[in-house]
This record gives sequence, structure tokens and C-alpha cells, in this order.
Amino acid sequence: MRTDDLIKALDADARDRAMPLQSAWWLAAGAATVVAAIVFLLTIGPRPDFMAAAHTMRFLSKFVFTIVLAVSAFALIRGLSTPGAATGRAMAGLIVAPLLVAAAVVLELFAVPQAEWGARLVGHNMMICMGLIPLIGIGPLAIFLAILRYGAPTRPVLAGTVAGLLAGGLAATFYAAHCFDDSPLFVGAWYTVAIAALALIGALGGRFLVRW
Repeated sequence: MRTDDLIKALDADARDRAMPLQSAWWLAAGAATVVAAIVFLLTIGPRPDFMAAAHTMRFLSKFVFTIVLAVSAFALIRGLSTPGAATGRAMAGLIVAPLLVAAAVVLELFAVPQAEWGARLVGHNMMICMGLIPLIGIGPLAIFLAILRYGAPTRPVLAGTVAGLLAGGLAATFYAAHCFDDSPLFVGAWYTVAIAALALIGALGGRFLVRW
């Protein structure tokens, strides 16, 4: 069987499942959000001054970064789970969140005296950040990997990596509601490390659990 014929057969199989794959992804996104919310509320919950902080641009910018990452990863992973689907535009969209963070970091460096850069970078909750984001995101990642198995990704490692980014973006969105470190320097460094850890776990999951 030629490669093109195999891809078409896999695509037809994905479309013929009891639940359409795209519907399954939306259901998974809802379930993952509920799981992340439960873990978040049972472990740390929102910061006490959440309502006051919500009036500051620095606090709100964290959610812009994390939500844009989650949305772009969700758009990409839906394409990666369907053989033959076009993913070029969604792949390009994945760069938007890092660019936003980079722009905010540059603005921070111009706005803050150099003597304060180190303190802003280290923050107060570095270890908590790197531990809690993966903890909140591991359940959603498991759900996303299960949906990848439901589909037929032709690039399982890449798909698993994007699943990790999606779980990381979702988890970081919840964690941002607790985090007292609002500096883009902190977000750009430690949120990235924590999300990258989930991306690595997702890549391994794609390699060993999703491969067909």
C-alpha cells in the first residue's frame, strides 16, 4: 500500500469512530480543565489578593501568555492527530506565546533598574512554580495522550510534545492565579522550565504510548 493510501485509510478510520475525533478533542479539553481546576483548588488555590491583582497589567499579562500557548497548542494538536491534516498555520501560531513573553521581558529590562533584574528573575516561588505546574498538568496530559491514541498521528513524538505544551499552558494558567511573582522575567524563565518538563513527558508518551 502506498503511503498516501495508508494516510487516507487512517483518516477514514479516525472519521468512522463512534465519536468524531474533533468532538473528542473538545470533550478532552473540558475534562482536562476540570481535572486541572480540581488539583489547583485542592493544592494551592488563588492568591488572597487575586481581585486586587487582577487590576494590574503585570498580573493579567501572565494569563495572556499561558492562554495563548494553550489555544495555539490546542489548534495544532487537533491537526497532528488527524493524518493528512494541514498543520503549517497552526505550527506557526505556536511561536506567538514565546514572542509575547520575549517582548514583555525586553520591556521589563528597559523599565526596571539593572540592579533589580536578579531579584525579579529568581522571585519568591521558583521551586513551587516548577513543581506545581507539572503537578497540575500531568492529569490533563494523560487525557490528551489518550485522545492521541484515539486518533492516528503520523508524528507521535511531535504530537506528544504539543500535548505537553497544551497541558503546560492549561496548568500554568491556573498556577498564575496563585503565583505572587508577576515579573515577565520570572514567567519567561520558570514557567518555561515547568512547561518544558511537561513537553518532555509528552514527547516520551508520544514515543512509547501513541506510536502505531
